[in-house]
Amino acid sequence: MKSSLSIIVRSTEIDVNGHVNNAKYLEYFEWGREEWYEQCGLPYETFEKMDIQTVTVNINVNYRRECRQGDKLTVTCQPEKIGRSSYVLKQEIQGERGEVRADAFVTSVTMDRLTRKSREVPNELRKFFEQEKQQ
Repeated sequence: MKSSLSIIVRSTEIDVNGHVNNAKYLEYFEWGREEWYEQCGLPYETFEKMDIQTVTVNINVNYRRECRQGDKLTVTCQPEKIGRSSYVLKQEIQGERGEVRADAFVTSVTMDRLTRKSREVPNELRKFFEQEKQQ
């Protein structure tokens, strides 16, 4: 399943170079992941009930084109790959004409809330990666 979130670049997100600060892209990607989890029916509370937390352990970002104040952007998120306790989400930030402004691969690990050790990805999350393979 691929999610999509629309945002507009605000003045507070601009740096001294007149474009979006690189750190803000990480926020945009995080908002996009939260939207994906919500659309999958996996809000934070659902993981909490399973005594699981998801922890981001790696983000690889390619900054392709600058974003400026007032730009209307779309942040997408979709499953890419899954392991025993880790998984990768592919994300893009696109401009109004569909041009990719930035893309990222985000690796997360499922962690037991009590022991703070990695834990197998639950089936409730795993099924979205398996659906992606079948398409």
